[in-house]
Amino acid sequence: MTAPSLPETAHPPLTDQMRALGQGARAAAAVLAVAPADQRDQGLVAAGGAIRARAQEILDANAQDIAAAAARGLAKPLVERLTLTPDRVAAMARGLDDIAAFPDPLGTVLAEWQRPNGLKIQRVRVPLGVIGVIYESRPNVTADAGGLCLKSGNAVILRGGSECFQSNRAIAAALAAGLDAAGLPAAAIQLVPTTDRAAVGVMLGMDDLIDVIVPRGGRSLIERVSADSRIPVIRHLDGLCHVYVDGDADREKAVAVTVNAKMRRTSICGAAETLLVDRRVEASHLPVLVRALIDAGCEVRGDAASCAADPRVVPAGEDDWATEYLDAIISVRVVDGVDDAIAHIARYGSHHTDSIVTEAPAAADRFLARVDSAIVLWNASTQFADGGEFGMGAEIGISTGKLHARGPVGADQLTSYKYVVRGTGQVRP
Repeated sequence: MTAPSLPETAHPPLTDQMRALGQGARAAAAVLAVAPADQRDQGLVAAGGAIRARAQEILDANAQDIAAAAARGLAKPLVERLTLTPDRVAAMARGLDDIAAFPDPLGTVLAEWQRPNGLKIQRVRVPLGVIGVIYESRPNVTADAGGLCLKSGNAVILRGGSECFQSNRAIAAALAAGLDAAGLPAAAIQLVPTTDRAAVGVMLGMDDLIDVIVPRGGRSLIERVSADSRIPVIRHLDGLCHVYVDGDADREKAVAVTVNAKMRRTSICGAAETLLVDRRVEASHLPVLVRALIDAGCEVRGDAASCAADPRVVPAGEDDWATEYLDAIISVRVVDGVDDAIAHIARYGSHHTDSIVTEAPAAADRFLARVDSAIVLWNASTQFADGGEFGMGAEIGISTGKLHARGPVGADQLTSYKYVVRGTGQVRP
């Protein structure tokens, strides 16, 4: 693993500033690890109240970010991700309340047993320690990540993108008010106070102060973090999600699921980017699906069969099958049954979220068992790929890796465990 060249990427004052954040976070993590659950929950509820009280300040800060993004010519999908509305601000506050209402993950006894020599052994859930979150575009991640780390007893250092710097500062100030109200250390939730990109390089080398890095953003960010980090990484890769309409799919259900999966919010990682249709229903389902997508305002890029189904379909190129559009664009291909769909997903997918629409349980079971993605669904929209929708309150991201955490990363996934062994004086022979 390649270590970042810190002397070349960061001047000494920035390095000192970042290490000061890390040292503060390490001290705060020790406090949070033993703080009562009620105190952590009080901080979450107070933070939610502060977001509600400061909603207009947060929206004003977000307006500054949007204006700056427009001046820079930021792409439309990124601007949509960046944009806050009164409803989205209210949802952030509700998310913190929801997190507070969940059972405390810390101290949970995951397993226990007694050895023949009388030793009593327990596996007990504990925090990870200090978490570094590096993310782009979406200011709600500031509240979600801060809240989940607080719930799970972790200190967090948040490094948001420069495009949402003002929004993140306003949200982080509300979180700080919640910590203060609960008597918790201010360093429990810290926002990197600079847009200097070299700060990321410094974070990735702070393996003595940060226990886990969670990157959330585009492929270039994830690849950079994965290549340069000295710290373990929980990866949130791009969401190249698929909907497969099987030969035994109900047509109306297929239309509803597909249009929602693509068009509910096109800029989120759970939005469908490719529609696969079984050749058995090419004549009956494909034209209706394509027409519904186009009528909903979606551009359709398809194979020869899809182009033949509707003259408005644009011919797809090879790159389309591997593109996360994050926009009102979808690629469509006709496949020869469930195994061909599974093969297509294995070749082009990102192991994020994939759905099958079918009334045949055998086909569904085959798809759910063989598609190697963090989330697989049967007769449901890919837009359900969300920690809140899973009943977790919120999420830091959708992990597409397989080590430690996979799928929505909520409070439970931000913990590890230790073994507690109680004896009566035993010595090993």
